[in-house]
Amino acid sequence: MFDNLSGRLEGIVKKIRGKGRLTEADVDEVMKEIRSALLEADVNVTVVRSVCNRIREHAIGATRSKALDPGQQVVKAVNDELTRALGGESLSIQFAAKPPTVVLMAGLQGSGKTTNSAKLAAWFKAQGRQPLLVGADLQRPAAVEQLRTLGAQIDVPVYSDPADPVLTAYQGLEEAKRLGRDVLIVDTAGRLSIDTEMMEQVRLISGAVDPNYTFLVIDAMTGQDAVQTAEIFHDTLKIDGVIMSKMDGDARGGAALSVKEVIGRPIAFASTGEKLNEFEQFHPDRMASRILGMGDVLTLIEQAERAFEQDQAEQAAQKMMEGRFTLDDFLDQMQQIKKMGSIGSLMSMMPGIPKELKNANLDDDDLKPIEAIIRSMTMEERTFPKVINGSRRARIAAGSGTQVGDVNRLVKQFDEMQKMMKKMGVLGGGMPGGRGKKGKGGPKRRKGMPSGFDLEDGGTNLPGLPGMPGLPGLPR
Repeated sequence: MFDNLSGRLEGIVKKIRGKGRLTEADVDEVMKEIRSALLEADVNVTVVRSVCNRIREHAIGATRSKALDPGQQVVKAVNDELTRALGGESLSIQFAAKPPTVVLMAGLQGSGKTTNSAKLAAWFKAQGRQPLLVGADLQRPAAVEQLRTLGAQIDVPVYSDPADPVLTAYQGLEEAKRLGRDVLIVDTAGRLSIDTEMMEQVRLISGAVDPNYTFLVIDAMTGQDAVQTAEIFHDTLKIDGVIMSKMDGDARGGAALSVKEVIGRPIAFASTGEKLNEFEQFHPDRMASRILGMGDVLTLIEQAERAFEQDQAEQAAQKMMEGRFTLDDFLDQMQQIKKMGSIGSLMSMMPGIPKELKNANLDDDDLKPIEAIIRSMTMEERTFPKVINGSRRARIAAGSGTQVGDVNRLVKQFDEMQKMMKKMGVLGGGMPGGRGKKGKGGPKRRKGMPSGFDLEDGGTNLPGLPGMPGLPGLPR
């Protein structure tokens, strides 16, 4: 979503880092570019003014103090102010002493409120909670049926009654108590635009269930209109946080950067895709890091930990270090990678990604040729790729609908990956966070060892995560 802003700010940061010293004239020039970048991203004018004033204050202070590296201090100031604009700290969910913890979902029709209600229920379930969904949106045709369908997919019950939305919400609360459910999520009705009837209904529902948290679902694609909507809802409900939907879209990001400064409430969660698991708690510092092109390794690791079974990850890591990792094992790992989200979203979290890859729009379909090639191999060929001679390569290419060159490239890069991982094991580095022969955690980079994405031969090397190998180049 922040691609344009990220590209602009990355360029600005690069120029700052290239200067040994900064003058006040340099700072003024940089601030002019940052102001322009934020305005182009549709950030609220008042927010732009506040953010730029604070960054300039830090930057001027760095130049006057004759700091050894004022450029880095300016970059830090930009990062700190982006973090502050995005909310400062992550919202910490506190559960009610007497269950259930009640969450009220509000928002306009089309913002993704019903889908995000189910996504939030799935998130709570992953935290070990037992949520109950309540369908109190009785205006929109099939809204309750949509919620029931989504609830069935995540194995979360849904309560609803066609009589009255306020009564339905109250009865849902009683049902949660009766069933021993410790989280209640109430999906309310929306409209295409704010009107008196809708606001009165959601106010009455709030009074009936007395929510611990009221979340407003905002469509990130609506820009500054979303911020105005947030102001009106906040005046009525005193919302606790925002759920930003469609964060995977091509919106400029102005709403996300403006909402905290305007209404004083943070973004609590972000919906990053259409799948029910593409939903994450929002961390302002991590998002600021992504915008500045510095990646988001912590979120990447958290997603890997959720996707990979610990025992399987350790076995895979051990095999890689000992040089016993086969193409069959690699195929299994690819299936786990898919659980983490789209390739594009993973790339946005990796630091140091070249612009060529950011603009490549890679998705899961780009992994299919690799899968097809491996599935066209015999078990012997997957275990011992060195037996794949010319005639076997031709057969594999024909069976997978690819070219012999694609097969050659995959086999070659897999062989290189095996050698690299074996070297890392011999060096005693182990997997990230592991302990090697010398008892030191994490691999040491050697000369010639890949440090990120490799664009040779038209492929990419995705760096390995804990318990997960890097991906050999994607066939053309």
